[in-house]
Amino acid sequence: MPRPCIGSIGELLVEFVCIEKDSRNLRAAAYVGPFPSGAPGIFIDQAARVARAFGGRAMFAGAVGDDAFGRVILDRLVADGVDPGLIMVVPGVPTGTAHVSYNSDGSRDFVFNMAHSAAAHLPDGSGIEAGFLAAGVQVLHISGSMLGDPAMRAAAVDACDRLHAKGVAISIDPNIRTELMTDRGYLAAVQSIMAMAAYILPSDADADLLFPGETFEDWSARLLGNGARAVVLKRGGQGSIGRDATGIVALPAHPVTVLDPTGAGDCFCGTFVTLMTAGSALPDALARANAAGALAVTRLGPMEGNSTLAEIDARKGYSHAP
Repeated sequence: MPRPCIGSIGELLVEFVCIEKDSRNLRAAAYVGPFPSGAPGIFIDQAARVARAFGGRAMFAGAVGDDAFGRVILDRLVADGVDPGLIMVVPGVPTGTAHVSYNSDGSRDFVFNMAHSAAAHLPDGSGIEAGFLAAGVQVLHISGSMLGDPAMRAAAVDACDRLHAKGVAISIDPNIRTELMTDRGYLAAVQSIMAMAAYILPSDADADLLFPGETFEDWSARLLGNGARAVVLKRGGQGSIGRDATGIVALPAHPVTVLDPTGAGDCFCGTFVTLMTAGSALPDALARANAAGALAVTRLGPMEGNSTLAEIDARKGYSHAP
């Protein structure tokens, strides 16, 4: 069975969560944190936890500040098995932050500090390419959350171009954040990366923006025809739908009490991509990713609900057997 080696690049943040609903980050209220966060950071932490079950590994390229928040992130990633060899510690620049406020209707309001923080200080493209290739990375995952800043966007596209040309599979979660859409280049970069991607994993909201008026059957068939290996539609409380050359699989969501939905999609993606790289069939990878997403929402903090494969399988209802 293949030993998966998964890579990702992007923002590393600490997150603070408002304990009062409907404040919209507009009034004085209590927040809890710092929680390790950043969509690609949540992804790679989950990928590392799952890869361990197969003797695999995960590696990340990004940056934190030389401060307490940076230590919070690095300590968590290293403890969970992420290789930090391409994570820079930038002196004199603060670690990136996110503040989130939840609303009664289920929506969320974010305030990000990315572009003016260490999160935007990514390693150069040649360094990323060399480091990932030396580590044996088989898949590079991109979260669309890093594509709002033009410099980070350029780094993401450059990394994908370089590694795709060397035979590394590309994975993308469009993860379109309206708070970060500063210009038209955002969606253009998403489309560019999707064109070379083996794994494409949008949410319902992403699909509505990217494929307006189209059914999953229509746009997934087109993406597979263009070379994707597997396409997944993440539907939150409605479950998920996956498709590859063998057909379509639709699964309902697990019934859980949602405490914190932030990061559930990243956790889903980290599980799915790692399992597919390890040789799992689509139905198995999708079912385990569904269970991982369900576990993720049951704990406060975007990375606090990440899980091992044994924990996923206990939730899914069968014995751990990679």
